Amino acid sequence: MGRPPIGEGNVRALLPTPSLHTARLRLRAFEDADVNELFALQSSAHILRYWDSPPWTERSRAEKFITACRRMEQEGTGARLAVDRVSDGAFIGWCTLNSWNPDFRSASLGYCYDDAAWGQGYATEAARALLGWAFDTLDLNRVQAEADTRNTASARVLEKLGFVREGTLREDCVVNGDVSDSWVYGLLRREWQPSPDPAAR
Repeated sequence: MGRPPIGEGNVRALLPTPSLHTARLRLRAFEDADVNELFALQSSAHILRYWDSPPWTERSRAEKFITACRRMEQEGTGARLAVDRVSDGAFIGWCTLNSWNPDFRSASLGYCYDDAAWGQGYATEAARALLGWAFDTLDLNRVQAEADTRNTASARVLEKLGFVREGTLREDCVVNGDVSDSWVYGLLRREWQPSPDPAAR
Protein backbone atom coordinates (compact mmCIF):
# COMPACT_ATOMS: atom_id res chain seq x y z
CA MET A 1 0.00 0.00 0.00
CA GLY A 2 1.34 3.42 -0.92
CA ARG A 3 2.12 6.15 1.54
CA PRO A 4 -0.40 8.98 1.80
CA PRO A 5 0.65 12.42 0.55
CA ILE A 6 1.56 15.23 2.89
CA GLY A 7 -1.58 16.21 4.77
CA GLU A 8 -3.91 18.71 3.19
CA GLY A 9 -3.67 22.12 4.73
CA ASN A 10 0.05 21.76 5.41
CA VAL A 11 1.11 24.99 3.73
CA ARG A 12 4.72 25.15 2.66
CA ALA A 13 6.74 28.27 3.39
CA LEU A 14 9.97 29.67 2.01
CA LEU A 15 12.94 27.56 3.14
CA PRO A 16 15.99 29.79 2.72
CA THR A 17 18.97 27.96 1.21
CA PRO A 18 21.65 27.88 3.91
CA SER A 19 25.26 28.95 3.58
CA LEU A 20 27.40 26.32 5.30
CA HIS A 21 31.12 26.10 5.94
CA THR A 22 33.49 23.28 6.80
CA ALA A 23 37.26 23.16 7.18
CA ARG A 24 37.74 22.86 3.41
CA LEU A 25 34.43 23.67 1.75
CA ARG A 26 31.75 26.30 1.31
CA LEU A 27 28.18 25.23 0.56
CA ARG A 28 26.02 27.98 -0.94
CA ALA A 29 23.00 28.73 -3.09
CA PHE A 30 23.46 28.29 -6.83
CA GLU A 31 24.05 31.45 -8.89
CA ASP A 32 23.56 32.20 -12.58
CA ALA A 33 27.35 32.32 -12.95
CA ASP A 34 27.50 28.57 -12.13
CA VAL A 35 25.85 27.55 -15.41
CA ASN A 36 28.99 26.67 -17.37
CA GLU A 37 30.67 24.67 -14.61
CA LEU A 38 27.42 22.91 -13.75
CA PHE A 39 26.90 21.96 -17.38
CA ALA A 40 30.48 20.65 -17.63
CA LEU A 41 29.83 18.46 -14.59
CA GLN A 42 26.47 17.10 -15.65
CA SER A 43 27.44 16.51 -19.28
CA SER A 44 30.29 14.14 -18.41
CA ALA A 45 29.46 10.52 -19.24
CA HIS A 46 32.29 9.39 -16.95
CA ILE A 47 31.03 11.31 -13.92
CA LEU A 48 27.42 10.29 -14.53
CA ARG A 49 28.05 6.66 -15.39
CA TYR A 50 26.13 5.54 -12.29
CA TRP A 51 23.53 8.32 -12.48
CA ASP A 52 19.79 7.72 -12.85
CA SER A 53 19.52 9.84 -16.01
CA PRO A 54 21.69 10.44 -19.12
CA PRO A 55 24.34 13.18 -19.24
CA TRP A 56 23.08 16.57 -20.35
CA THR A 57 23.60 17.54 -23.97
CA GLU A 58 22.22 21.09 -23.85
CA ARG A 59 23.46 24.03 -21.78
CA SER A 60 19.84 25.05 -21.15
CA ARG A 61 19.54 22.07 -18.80
CA ALA A 62 21.93 23.82 -16.40
CA GLU A 63 19.83 26.97 -16.50
CA LYS A 64 16.68 24.97 -15.76
CA PHE A 65 18.48 23.17 -12.91
CA ILE A 66 19.34 26.48 -11.23
CA THR A 67 15.77 27.71 -11.70
CA ALA A 68 14.56 24.47 -10.07
CA CYS A 69 16.88 25.11 -7.12
CA ARG A 70 15.20 28.45 -6.53
CA ARG A 71 11.76 26.91 -6.91
CA MET A 72 12.71 24.31 -4.28
CA GLU A 73 13.51 27.16 -1.91
CA GLN A 74 10.26 28.98 -2.68
CA GLU A 75 8.17 25.84 -2.26
CA GLY A 76 9.98 24.84 0.92
CA THR A 77 10.75 21.28 -0.17
CA GLY A 78 14.48 21.19 0.59
CA ALA A 79 17.81 22.72 -0.36
CA ARG A 80 20.27 22.17 -3.20
CA LEU A 81 23.70 23.70 -2.70
CA ALA A 82 26.75 24.33 -4.85
CA VAL A 83 30.00 23.18 -3.20
CA ASP A 84 33.17 25.28 -3.55
CA ARG A 85 36.66 24.39 -2.34
CA VAL A 86 37.86 27.06 0.07
CA SER A 87 41.53 26.89 -0.92
CA ASP A 88 40.98 28.09 -4.49
CA GLY A 89 37.27 28.88 -4.74
CA ALA A 90 36.74 26.14 -7.33
CA PHE A 91 33.25 24.73 -7.90
CA ILE A 92 33.59 20.97 -7.33
CA GLY A 93 29.98 19.78 -7.31
CA TRP A 94 26.72 19.97 -5.42
CA CYS A 95 24.66 18.26 -2.77
CA THR A 96 20.98 18.28 -1.97
CA LEU A 97 18.50 17.54 0.76
CA ASN A 98 15.15 17.23 -1.00
CA SER A 99 11.69 15.64 -0.79
CA TRP A 100 11.27 17.06 2.70
CA ASN A 101 8.11 15.66 4.28
CA PRO A 102 7.37 17.52 7.53
CA ASP A 103 4.59 15.06 8.41
CA PHE A 104 6.92 12.06 8.31
CA ARG A 105 9.96 14.23 9.30
CA SER A 106 11.88 12.69 6.42
CA ALA A 107 13.94 13.80 3.43
CA SER A 108 16.36 12.44 0.81
CA LEU A 109 20.07 13.11 0.36
CA GLY A 110 21.88 13.33 -2.99
CA TYR A 111 25.16 14.65 -4.42
CA CYS A 112 27.35 14.86 -7.52
CA TYR A 113 31.04 15.81 -7.72
CA ASP A 114 33.65 16.43 -10.38
CA ASP A 115 35.96 13.46 -10.82
CA ALA A 116 38.98 15.62 -9.94
CA ALA A 117 37.51 15.93 -6.45
CA TRP A 118 36.91 12.22 -5.92
CA GLY A 119 38.74 10.29 -3.22
CA GLN A 120 39.52 13.32 -1.03
CA GLY A 121 36.66 13.14 1.44
CA TYR A 122 34.83 16.17 0.04
CA ALA A 123 31.52 14.37 -0.49
CA THR A 124 31.48 13.12 3.11
CA GLU A 125 32.50 16.51 4.48
CA ALA A 126 29.83 18.42 2.56
CA ALA A 127 27.08 15.90 3.28
CA ARG A 128 27.88 15.92 6.99
CA ALA A 129 27.46 19.71 7.05
CA LEU A 130 24.20 19.53 5.11
CA LEU A 131 22.84 16.76 7.33
CA GLY A 132 23.73 18.72 10.46
CA TRP A 133 21.75 21.69 9.13
CA ALA A 134 18.85 19.47 8.10
CA PHE A 135 18.51 17.60 11.38
CA ASP A 136 18.61 20.88 13.31
CA THR A 137 16.49 23.06 11.01
CA LEU A 138 13.95 20.61 9.63
CA ASP A 139 13.58 18.46 12.76
CA LEU A 140 14.15 15.32 10.71
CA ASN A 141 13.79 11.82 12.04
CA ARG A 142 14.97 10.00 8.90
CA VAL A 143 17.08 10.71 5.82
CA GLN A 144 17.11 8.31 2.88
CA ALA A 145 19.67 7.95 0.11
CA GLU A 146 20.11 5.65 -2.86
CA ALA A 147 23.21 4.50 -4.72
CA ASP A 148 23.78 2.38 -7.80
CA THR A 149 25.04 -0.99 -6.58
CA ARG A 150 28.10 -0.59 -8.81
CA ASN A 151 29.00 2.71 -7.18
CA THR A 152 31.00 1.43 -4.23
CA ALA A 153 32.61 4.85 -3.64
CA SER A 154 29.21 6.46 -3.03
CA ALA A 155 28.24 3.56 -0.77
CA ARG A 156 31.37 4.19 1.32
CA VAL A 157 30.45 7.87 1.66
CA LEU A 158 27.01 7.00 2.99
CA GLU A 159 28.34 4.38 5.37
CA LYS A 160 30.94 6.82 6.76
CA LEU A 161 28.06 9.19 7.49
CA GLY A 162 26.29 6.48 9.46
CA PHE A 163 23.72 5.39 6.88
CA VAL A 164 22.56 1.78 7.09
CA ARG A 165 21.96 -0.24 3.95
CA GLU A 166 18.33 -1.34 4.16
CA GLY A 167 17.70 -3.12 0.90
CA THR A 168 18.00 -3.29 -2.86
CA LEU A 169 15.73 -1.85 -5.52
CA ARG A 170 16.02 -4.39 -8.30
CA GLU A 171 16.35 -3.03 -11.84
CA ASP A 172 14.90 0.31 -10.76
CA CYS A 173 16.87 2.39 -13.29
CA VAL A 174 17.09 2.11 -17.06
CA VAL A 175 19.42 4.69 -18.62
CA ASN A 176 20.17 4.47 -22.34
CA GLY A 177 19.12 0.82 -22.24
CA ASP A 178 21.42 -0.01 -19.31
CA VAL A 179 19.44 -1.65 -16.49
CA SER A 180 20.79 -1.30 -12.95
CA ASP A 181 19.92 -1.94 -9.30
CA SER A 182 20.09 0.55 -6.44
CA TRP A 183 20.88 0.18 -2.76
CA VAL A 184 18.60 2.00 -0.33
CA TYR A 185 20.20 3.58 2.73
CA GLY A 186 18.61 5.15 5.79
CA LEU A 187 19.91 7.36 8.59
CA LEU A 188 17.84 7.98 11.72
CA ARG A 189 18.15 10.93 14.07
CA ARG A 190 19.17 8.69 16.97
CA GLU A 191 22.02 7.29 14.82
CA TRP A 192 23.29 10.66 13.60
CA GLN A 193 26.76 11.67 14.74
CA PRO A 194 27.75 15.32 14.15
CA SER A 195 31.14 16.09 12.66
CA PRO A 196 34.07 14.97 14.82
CA ASP A 197 36.23 17.63 13.11
CA PRO A 198 36.61 20.61 15.46
CA ALA A 199 37.57 22.79 12.46
CA ALA A 200 34.22 22.19 10.75
CA ARG A 201 31.56 24.76 11.47
